[in-house]
Amino acid sequence: MKNEPKRRKFIKTATTGIMGLGAMSSTFGFNILSEYPLKDKYRVAVIGVNSRGSQHIQAFAQIPNVEIAYICDVDSRAREKGIELAKTLGVKTIPIGLGDFRKALEDQTLDAVSIAMPDHWHTPAAMMALQAGKHVYLEKPGSHNPAESELLIEATKKYGKIVQMGNQRRSWPRVQEAIQELHSGVLGHTYYARTWYTNTRPSIGKGEITLPPDWLNYELWQGPAPRADYKDNLIHYNWHWHWHWGTGEIVNNGVHFLDLARWGLQEDYPIKAYSSGGRYQYNDDWETPDTQIASFDFADGKSIAWEGRSCNGRDINGMGSGVSFHGENGTLELLNNSYKIYDNKNKLIKSAEPTTNTVVDQKGAGFDMDIAHFTNFINAIDKGESQISPYPEIQKSVLLCHLGNISYRTGRALEIDQSSGRIVKDKAAMNLWGREYEKGWKPKI
Repeated sequence: MKNEPKRRKFIKTATTGIMGLGAMSSTFGFNILSEYPLKDKYRVAVIGVNSRGSQHIQAFAQIPNVEIAYICDVDSRAREKGIELAKTLGVKTIPIGLGDFRKALEDQTLDAVSIAMPDHWHTPAAMMALQAGKHVYLEKPGSHNPAESELLIEATKKYGKIVQMGNQRRSWPRVQEAIQELHSGVLGHTYYARTWYTNTRPSIGKGEITLPPDWLNYELWQGPAPRADYKDNLIHYNWHWHWHWGTGEIVNNGVHFLDLARWGLQEDYPIKAYSSGGRYQYNDDWETPDTQIASFDFADGKSIAWEGRSCNGRDINGMGSGVSFHGENGTLELLNNSYKIYDNKNKLIKSAEPTTNTVVDQKGAGFDMDIAHFTNFINAIDKGESQISPYPEIQKSVLLCHLGNISYRTGRALEIDQSSGRIVKDKAAMNLWGREYEKGWKPKI
């Protein structure tokens, strides 16, 4: 709230010496201005804590005006582990563990949810939270398909709540500095960005259909997705490589770097998208490509390229993931939280080293860089601070990834409406714009 400091000062003065007019609570400060509820603590539910969600717990536990009220997961083991993590971080109030996050949404004192569930749950869960009056921190990609992105944008506007995407690199100091260099014209006219991600993931094998383990509520894990048999090689990570639940490497990791490329080039929607590749390394249950090339052309003569190699970790420019920008006067290589600028004769003009000693690995960022992103989310709610990653803006980067997948699955280039990002003149491709849902689970505004 923009007037929060003034209200705090007035209330502090007005209540001095006044007793018996009301009771203080642990959640709401005393406030004689009833039309302006004053929040001392923002109560948050963290949903999905097996992997990335544990870092959500770490972040919120260290933001002074946040209380982690609930830790929710369909995996009882992950839920208990998340609660223990919160305890070790010294939280004053032990979070309540819930197997069904929808129960937390019934709590009218809950202010926000932080979602780190599988991709097929992102939009449906965020929609439920918005409809319950909660703010939303949403891990990338935020949607399983473009139709969900469009729906969530509408919901964000309708319900008037903060929705922050978890593409935390936008909050890293050297990333912000590098983008400012580009926008200030360090390369002159910058027209091309190259993005990449490499890893050496093992085979996931061929799973066997079996009963779900007793620690997992598989029915709720599936949620909005049409029902499918449980396989013993699916959970917790390999769902990424199945179209039914996941979105492949380009959306799993490519979104970070395609977002930086689009930000650096100052572009919105492309006019053409093309992608090719395949599942080359192993013969197993993995459906999405392990090797993928995608390109995106924009109307003003700029392009972005993506190279993803999930099963061959040979790096590019000395890094397993990154983005390089190319312009009339040289190149800027943005490698996690550092960057280098070269002229066209390959002379190093500037080298900006990392701002921390954090080692950034393929599992995600170092905590000391991520916390700024979560803090910005809370400050946007509390103080009206400008969001670093508002959903309606970041979904444009996610759409690049979805378009790459649709092109790959149809086997052809896509023409795109520059004003909306929608595919034109291709009915078959538009059939992949959305998805089917389990009966009764389709998200609606």
